[in-house]
Amino acid sequence: MPPTPSQIVPPELEGPLDRAVRALFGASWGKARSWIGAGKVRVGGTVVLEPTARVRAGMSIDLNERARRPRAGELSGDEVVFADAQVIVVAKPAGVSTVPYDDGEIDTLDLRVRGWMGGQGLSPRGSRPTLGIVHRLDKETTGLVVFTRTWLAKQSLSAQFRKHTVHRRYFAIAHGDVRSRVLRSVLVGDRGDGLRGSARGARGKIVTKAEGGPPDGREAVTHVERLEALRGATLVACRLETGRTHQIRIHLSEAGHPVVGERVYVRRFGGALIEAPRLMLHAAELGFVHPATEREMRWEQPMPGDMREVLERLRRELAEGHGR
Repeated sequence: MPPTPSQIVPPELEGPLDRAVRALFGASWGKARSWIGAGKVRVGGTVVLEPTARVRAGMSIDLNERARRPRAGELSGDEVVFADAQVIVVAKPAGVSTVPYDDGEIDTLDLRVRGWMGGQGLSPRGSRPTLGIVHRLDKETTGLVVFTRTWLAKQSLSAQFRKHTVHRRYFAIAHGDVRSRVLRSVLVGDRGDGLRGSARGARGKIVTKAEGGPPDGREAVTHVERLEALRGATLVACRLETGRTHQIRIHLSEAGHPVVGERVYVRRFGGALIEAPRLMLHAAELGFVHPATEREMRWEQPMPGDMREVLERLRRELAEGHGR
């Protein structure tokens, strides 16, 4: 069966993806969920594998029954941004972990990169390609990731990450009216409610490294730049001075502006949550000194389709609100 024409989600089908697919394409519940799980459904141009992912009115949904679910070892041609004998820079799609978090994950970005290397003849036949991990993106986050191919490259890039000289700039759609500022804290594994977060001192005030903090805490610094006001949200750019786990998500949430699509760090948010198919966070820029040539290198990756759709929807809603 050839790909079907794109269908636009009407207001009455806002909610779980499987319900929208079932109604728009005249399928049973089982068939709709089977299509989604097999990677045959795209929302805003991005494959979505979770049947319960939320969709909003105006989003486009495509069905291609010939499409195959991405397997470990498969990368599309445009996902490899740069490759040489030292490093490989890849554009990570949503829904794929950078590395396995448990033995059950068989489709991860590092495995796809290894498979691509094997297919390009970049490793001896029958051997496992050498690939070093120096940083990660969350499963739902899209954007630029670098892997190393040699011991020299891993040592060099690891040192640059430790010294915080690697350039990393993210785009995020965050709830509320976000102002440009620098967010500083000491992150700990349990902030008191079972979640990773910022350590707090007297009267619940977030502490910085200069003010002390627990010995197991790690300093985190995020530079937030306001880019554009939206309906109930703000498009921001976040530059990482440090790169801690979930740093942007935690800092924006604790500042009262959780990322749109956030499902973890929203316990203390009292406002209305804006629906999105995933976390609206994208690693748009990556730059470092090449480990062999010592040249400054930098790449940019455009915002993916599903995030652009949410951005355009919130722009339209803002314009319509001003027009009333």
